[in-house]
Amino acid sequence: MMNRRLFLSTASALLLTLSADGIAAAAGDIVPGFAKAAEAGVPVLVHATAPWCEVCQAQKPVVARLVGNGDFAKMKKFDVDFDSQKNVLKKLRVQSQSTMVLFKNGKEIGRSVGVSDPAKIEAFLREAL
Repeated sequence: MMNRRLFLSTASALLLTLSADGIAAAAGDIVPGFAKAAEAGVPVLVHATAPWCEVCQAQKPVVARLVGNGDFAKMKKFDVDFDSQKNVLKKLRVQSQSTMVLFKNGKEIGRSVGVSDPAKIEAFLREAL
């Protein structure tokens, strides 16, 4: 009986870890370099894109202009190909291209889907600073 209780409490704790708030901790190195950036405490952006996606192509130059520069100098960006990296998309629960997932201290803090307005993208990224 004691082992069953221990098992159930451990399983419950694991389920809590796998919740949206704990996605980074549960997934480990979502993409190569993610865990290292998360451990360093830098803001991280994971951008799911596809070469055929017009919104993605509009987002890319805006993100490139911001990430690594000015206020966003320490932010790390990881691109995920929507067509070929399905395992990463599944870990992040991303269902469409043009999705940006923002992390702070290794934890997901926000998502943006289909936004290409430069001011809105900048405001979204600022949430991680």
